Amino acid sequence: MTTGQPPSGGTATPGPAPAIRIEGLHKRFGSQPVLRGVDLEIAPGELMVIIGRSGGGKSVLLRHLLGLVRPDAGRILMDGRDLTALRGRELDRVRERFGVVFQGGALFDSLTVFQNVLFPIKEKSRLRMSAILPRVQEALTQVGLADMGHKFPAEISGGMRKRVAIARALVTEPHVVFLDEPTTGLDPILVNSIHHLIVELHRKFNFTAVMVSHEIPEIFRIATRVAMLHDGRIREVGTPARIEGSEDPAVKQFIQGEVETQAT
Repeated sequence: MTTGQPPSGGTATPGPAPAIRIEGLHKRFGSQPVLRGVDLEIAPGELMVIIGRSGGGKSVLLRHLLGLVRPDAGRILMDGRDLTALRGRELDRVRERFGVVFQGGALFDSLTVFQNVLFPIKEKSRLRMSAILPRVQEALTQVGLADMGHKFPAEISGGMRKRVAIARALVTEPHVVFLDEPTTGLDPILVNSIHHLIVELHRKFNFTAVMVSHEIPEIFRIATRVAMLHDGRIREVGTPARIEGSEDPAVKQFIQGEVETQAT
């Protein structure tokens, strides 16, 4: 997000407070620095996509946003509260507002599709089962799997498993949804199908979404804004059109596929 002073003679009109503000985030593992001062603001209701080379720290940044990793320095503000300062039950209460689509789906093989989607709402909600079960079925219907609840993950396709993971993330009606490489391992047609589903659900429910992705250029068609993580910092952030037209050499090389990726 570009910030600056108001034009001469004008008055700045304050916009809505960021849903998430990352300030000076640093993290190293042993002698290896991964995050070197990440600064980023994510507006309420936007779909922010974070791009960057493999092994560049995108998933590490996402784990910080989930409160799974603590930074060496810096902070993460969510609705004005510093996530990095929370512990125990306080942190759990904030996480209850999250939905997460993990890379690979992370479904429970021993549970049916219906039971997988049921699991988080049964754990987090105090609603009676008579109120929960229709919500689970509705979540499956929203992702096009109304008749697949009785199947096990091994009995459905990879694309369907991604849809189950999305249904599971949304069934608790989260304020913020995190998606870590949600289309990994899918062919281009299924990638577009899952992206379309994410956009459709995002528009319907207006949650704030943060997605880590390597799908260039497909993500430029779905993101509200795109941020490129490079050398442990946000190199550039803006609309898809701005990033696609960037004159920054590192950004240009990455989106044109000229940067050699490293193993994760």
